[in-house]
Amino acid sequence: MFEKVMIANRGEIALRVVRACRELGLKTVGIFSDADRNLLHLHFVDQKVSLGGDAPSQTYLNVEKIIEACRLTRSDAVHPGYGFLSENVAFVERLAEEGITFIGPGVDVLKTMKNKHTAKQKLSDAGVPVVPGSLEPVSDCDQARLMSEQTGFPLLIKASLGGGGRGIRVVRDEQELENAFSSACREASLAFGSGEVYIEKLMERARHVEVQVLADTKGSTIHLGERECSLQRRRQKILEEAPSPGIAPELREKILDAAVKASQALGYTSCGTLEFLVNEEGEFYFMELNARVQVEHPVTEMVTGVDIVREQIRLAAGGSLGMKQEDVSFKGHALEMRINAEDPFRNFIPTPGTVKIFDIPRGPGIRVDSHCYSGYRIPSYYDSLIAKLVVWDVDRSFAVRRAMEALQSFTVEGVPTTIPFHLKIMQNEDFARGLFHTRFLEEEVSG
Repeated sequence: MFEKVMIANRGEIALRVVRACRELGLKTVGIFSDADRNLLHLHFVDQKVSLGGDAPSQTYLNVEKIIEACRLTRSDAVHPGYGFLSENVAFVERLAEEGITFIGPGVDVLKTMKNKHTAKQKLSDAGVPVVPGSLEPVSDCDQARLMSEQTGFPLLIKASLGGGGRGIRVVRDEQELENAFSSACREASLAFGSGEVYIEKLMERARHVEVQVLADTKGSTIHLGERECSLQRRRQKILEEAPSPGIAPELREKILDAAVKASQALGYTSCGTLEFLVNEEGEFYFMELNARVQVEHPVTEMVTGVDIVREQIRLAAGGSLGMKQEDVSFKGHALEMRINAEDPFRNFIPTPGTVKIFDIPRGPGIRVDSHCYSGYRIPSYYDSLIAKLVVWDVDRSFAVRRAMEALQSFTVEGVPTTIPFHLKIMQNEDFARGLFHTRFLEEEVSG
């Protein structure tokens, strides 16, 4: 096991990792920007290092500054959290050069998954269904036209090295193709350093379902069930739940089996998430693998009782899975609502500022993961997520009622948040019936 873990992140995930490390008896190091000097997790780490500056490029994305902080504190492992450098191949390679363990998958897997069309090709060869489209990069607009004849419209042009919803363009007819292709290539080049793109069929009424997996270096892989992630705004998840309310038992087993098969085909180790699209006909297709802990991992923890972050750390230290698939049991239903500092009535514009009052809901089956507190100053440099409200109950109907009560008891004053928007979702009849898809919020629930 490690002796000291550097937490190369901020906010609620940094606090979550600190607590998992402390439970394992590990010392921790926190890094922080000038804007983050008063982050909550810094009160619990054994050491802390200022990175100086505010912008992500100066701080949480600055590989050499973080490496130097590891040297200074003699950290022998780094937990990247999510976002920032969590899937950055160059960062993982630099850590390896320094003899520091990256708490995540190996660099070979990261290289494969970084290029999304390469990953699709590998999984297609392994017999895992993938979204119809190109399995090779599309080099120019003429090639894009040829591919559109195979996929039909609407389609997506996606950055090969993309993520976070960037480098994606929706194309609904041939007239839009040329401009969309040029725009996607340009954004991909600016955001990811490569203008390489590929094409996929756009499935507008599909569900977005993901499967949590755990895998050790001894060849054992298990799943922890699926999560429903269809409620999105601008391709960014806003509410997740487990299990999915729209998946029949037979289809569920097929998706879960495919996730394990895909993980093994990639030689994946650590915790990871495989994302699938499920169309109205009940056909499912692999989209991508997220090689890190997910924002929405708590809903899986709530229904399985498995501490995913603790397992992730154990696996990175060379530990074996402490359970077999038959040991994993599922109980009840959980929902997670992302509470963002955004104004849902002004097109979800970010709302940095000072939180005057922060009072969380309490009671059975309620969990709040947050770094926020009364008097906290939300900076403008980073993601707007300030809390994750997670609820559990014996079934979905009770969980939705508990979520509504918890939202009504959640007080944040000083900045607008997405709490009112989540209440609107809870009050929607189709949501209550579990009848929704990836465009549901845009079409049925406006800010």
